[in-house]
Amino acid sequence: MIVRNLQLVRDRITTACFAAGRDPASVRLLAVSKTFGAEAVIEAMTGGQRAFGENYIQEGVDKIVAVRTWEGDGLRPSSRHSSGERHSSPAEWHCIGPVQSNKTRLVAENYDWVQSVERLKIAQRLSEQRPAHLPPLQVCLQVNIDGGLTKAGVAPEEALALAAAVARLPRLQLRGLMSIPEPAPDFVAACAVHQRAAGLFEHINRAGVLQQPMDTLSMGMTADLEAAIHAGSTMVRIGTAIFGGR
Repeated sequence: MIVRNLQLVRDRITTACFAAGRDPASVRLLAVSKTFGAEAVIEAMTGGQRAFGENYIQEGVDKIVAVRTWEGDGLRPSSRHSSGERHSSPAEWHCIGPVQSNKTRLVAENYDWVQSVERLKIAQRLSEQRPAHLPPLQVCLQVNIDGGLTKAGVAPEEALALAAAVARLPRLQLRGLMSIPEPAPDFVAACAVHQRAAGLFEHINRAGVLQQPMDTLSMGMTADLEAAIHAGSTMVRIGTAIFGGR
């Protein structure tokens, strides 16, 4: 079922990209596997999925360990579909939930990406605690683009300064912005709020404070991925449409 759902989501992404006049290859799919076990992640990997998002840090670490063990036993995903061929691409893990100070080391040591950085203090700790033998931690700033009272994220007017500071940290690589706006009543309204995030993304890139421009705009979930892609999303975070209801 998960493999079939993945294909349906990929078809939605392709259709949305064509409707927006975009190349489907310009949008990455992040499978949000929170609350589902390692077996669900492994099933998704047999369907070709590599990038997974986790909201709960320790739960994610437990799955990372389990999946790495499975990867290491010689049964790479593609070997289940061909005669003994191993797949060279391991799972890529994104932390997309809140990161508190007492959890930064777990994140820095285990995850490949963090999409939920909203404070410089957290970014500094992540940089200091990223092991030297690992590549730089890939980072997105979470922006509270619509000012939702229950939503985390840096205020849009403070995002440029935070981006400039995070980009200077040695063990991080600033990749872009992430947003989780409040649900919109219709496609037009959803497009409008996502376009605000896209506008902020472009503003920061044009401001001349980054040595390397950002390339990732993470926005859009199961209910609004079409609107997000229309507005310029380069990564959609999909859970329910892949793994089912929680």
